[in-house]
Amino acid sequence: MNIGPQFLGVDFGTSNSTVGVADRAGARLVGLESGQSTLPSAIFFPFDDARPRFGRAAIEAYVGGENGRLMRALKSILGTSLIHEKTRIGVHSVSFADVLRAFFHFLRRRAEDDLGRGIDQAVLGRPVRFVDDDDAADAAAENALAAIARASGFREVAFQFEPIAAALDYEQRISHEEVVLVVDIGGGTSDFSIVRVSPERTAKKDRKDDVLANAGVHVGGTDFDRLLSLAQVMPHFGYRSWTSDRKREIPTRHFHDLATWPFINRLYAAEVMSELKQIRFEAERRDLIDRLIRLVEDRSGHSLALAVEHAKIELTSSASTSIDMTPFGESARIAVGRADFDATIGRAVRRIVGAVRELLIAARLKPDSIGHIFITGGSSSVPLLRSSLTSLFPAAEVVTGDLFGSVGVGLALDSARKFG
Repeated sequence: MNIGPQFLGVDFGTSNSTVGVADRAGARLVGLESGQSTLPSAIFFPFDDARPRFGRAAIEAYVGGENGRLMRALKSILGTSLIHEKTRIGVHSVSFADVLRAFFHFLRRRAEDDLGRGIDQAVLGRPVRFVDDDDAADAAAENALAAIARASGFREVAFQFEPIAAALDYEQRISHEEVVLVVDIGGGTSDFSIVRVSPERTAKKDRKDDVLANAGVHVGGTDFDRLLSLAQVMPHFGYRSWTSDRKREIPTRHFHDLATWPFINRLYAAEVMSELKQIRFEAERRDLIDRLIRLVEDRSGHSLALAVEHAKIELTSSASTSIDMTPFGESARIAVGRADFDATIGRAVRRIVGAVRELLIAARLKPDSIGHIFITGGSSSVPLLRSSLTSLFPAAEVVTGDLFGSVGVGLALDSARKFG
């Protein structure tokens, strides 16, 4: 059956990515990996010059002990100076822009395999803010992403805010006009929009007048990972410990790098080991610094980050969990309770809630003007964040979308409007 033109939307996320397609039959997500529509935003580069692997296959290769480099949280590079720099992968020096281009090329190729045809137009999702409080850097991040998409084979690209895309997906399931707050909590950013939606408005190409306000803050799930790691795990490697003369704490930069996905590989530079040995010489707890040195020598930083991420996910549905430290030189487990986690991320959550309060002010609305809250994004399941946001709107009905798929579907719908 000829289903006519097909239109693509690409949701390139910090933690996970999706691709949506819209045609006469409606909109759906493309199967990107083993039939699954979500693809972890990860690349593994084997050091034997074999072809890179993507998504779950990339993570499995790394965890399985293959010799190579795992890269995740790629989106967080946009808006930083890293996008213009090169990084060492085995014996090669590769630009971060080329790493992102390889990931985009994989997404496009998988979409074309699914559709059985070439696609060279797409609407790309973007956060409301790539970079907080810096319009020039924010614009540069969008331009860099557009250039990467074109270099991967997309002839024509357009952009849509991710929460607006989620609103377009939500609009498919309503029967009357509403004012809805769309909450999209991703891996790297939290984005919000207040949008007027209705069945009659779905056919409009220009929805500018229906968007009452947008807001975003550069805080997301990977920040929760980092904060959890610094609070609960890094002290086991010497973070916030003292020099032997008790006059100062040992330097903290390497611990922050170890807790932050895009920066972990910095620890494997030759000069860092010299710095760590000097820190050990000055440290009161040399046993902890020895553990840190072994971790760096074994290049186990990404495995530790994965263990922390898993603990965060466990705490979304359990009151407590633990992190097995055996692979990292300590014969123990670190117990982490929900209350500990809540205290650790409290300040970050308050930043997100503050952004929503400012959104209401920008829209000149009171909380009771919001009839529904549409929540999407993988990090929106964090209990403290969810309860803090919904408590602002006690009269609103909370609707949970596909945590990982709503934006991709909405981008495809927007693509049909822009390119159809």
